[in-house]
Amino acid sequence: MARNYTLFTGQWADLPFEKVAELAAGWGYDGLEIAVSGDHLDAWRWDDDAYIQDRLDILARNGLKVWAISNHLKGQAVCDDPIDFRHRDIVGPRVWGDGDPQGVRERAAEEMKLTARLAQRLGVKTVVGFTGSSIWQYVAMFPPVPAEVIDAGYRDFADRWNPILDVFDECGVRFAHEIHPSEIAYDYWSTVRALEAIGRREAFGINWDPSHMMWQDIDPVSLIWDFKDRIYHVDCKDTKLRITGRNTRLGSHLPWGDPRRGWDFVSAGRGDVPWEASFRALNAIGYDGPISVEWEDAGMDRLRGAPEALAFLRQFDFTRPEVSFDSAFKQ
Repeated sequence: MARNYTLFTGQWADLPFEKVAELAAGWGYDGLEIAVSGDHLDAWRWDDDAYIQDRLDILARNGLKVWAISNHLKGQAVCDDPIDFRHRDIVGPRVWGDGDPQGVRERAAEEMKLTARLAQRLGVKTVVGFTGSSIWQYVAMFPPVPAEVIDAGYRDFADRWNPILDVFDECGVRFAHEIHPSEIAYDYWSTVRALEAIGRREAFGINWDPSHMMWQDIDPVSLIWDFKDRIYHVDCKDTKLRITGRNTRLGSHLPWGDPRRGWDFVSAGRGDVPWEASFRALNAIGYDGPISVEWEDAGMDRLRGAPEALAFLRQFDFTRPEVSFDSAFKQ
């Protein structure tokens, strides 16, 4: 299918954007999924012509393109409750402001609107990100949580995100929500309900990242098929499961890379994601967007891991046949 492979820059935001572009080009990537983080992208400069041209020039100098940008960190703050020290550390001083929770949510929502405008200026049709959730804290459902509290959480999501999605529609850009624990849509049925909450409007779809599905026992291949009209973007990150009876799926409050964890993110190809079946499913639904490497592995140096992951994933870049394999039997 001659897919385009990109490197997600979120885990590289400690490096200057130009340095990340140079590295990715040297490894053979076709482009970047650029994060609104570090010095890589600033959504508040969406109307600065010189700034936009500078970003595009850096890509051009390195022979790279951009098909998607991301803003996970500010999207997280749109719906989250509580807003606390965790958000202060990720949203930056402009969105954090004085730390008033409602103010943080409103400024985060404004940045998501500006991210749609930034994408339009860059010629990009997809923004990847998180939504946050006011009800994730109730995931264990104990102490008991009344149904109306959960209902209110989905209404809150719709109330906060519909105005953002109006700007996405205005700009001709789609939002690809990453199904992920701590978000309004974190598994199969919560994704169904989130789509229903916003009337299944086309501006809101899915960023397929199988790593978060594996440790929840979600079949990533079936999810591709079941949500085939909503797969707007693909991020590739792998997960290695180590469920031993001591090591559990909830992680035990242990840091990444600790061998007592029941699972960990690893470089693509070193975990348990069924990659070939997944790529065949993506072919079957006609997905022709970029394949983005979101590289995370607490036990491996990223300068080795990022090119290795690209080489691993390229082996699945086979085209669908033009004729059926059994057509010869008809002659």
